[in-house]
Amino acid sequence: MIEGVVTKSLKVVPDERGWLMEMLRCDDELFTKFGQAYVSAVYPGVVKGWHSHSEQTDIVICVSGMVKLVLYDNRDGSPSRGQVQEFFIGEKNPLLVQIPPKVIHGWKGISPDAALVVNIPDIPYNYDSPDEIRIDPHDNEIPYDWARKDG
Repeated sequence: MIEGVVTKSLKVVPDERGWLMEMLRCDDELFTKFGQAYVSAVYPGVVKGWHSHSEQTDIVICVSGMVKLVLYDNRDGSPSRGQVQEFFIGEKNPLLVQIPPKVIHGWKGISPDAALVVNIPDIPYNYDSPDEIRIDPHDNEIPYDWARKDG
């Protein structure tokens, strides 16, 4: 496990009207503060990543479809430096993943239709000076291949 990454299993409560899934509460142990909330759609087979933040903590939940969320720890001095961690999250595995600052991350749509990912970062996006470092998803030094692993 990458140092500082926290997960929370999410409970889906169904009834005859539909279902409800509580994602994050201000009294959760992992909650720090609210910055903003947004939803990001990812089409099947598309990779959105890599990126990291200097100060921002991300809280990621896939609420529709499925994504492969991948983290890479490139932080100096981290006990888990060099580790890669995969999560398969979404409808079939409702899981919240909290990603600390400076951990590189991205996701790939792995469901037949577009997946919807909710992010609840603790810092609002700064349009004039974004806290975001982007890395090409395929041409980089991260020891990870986004290709599907059959077999």
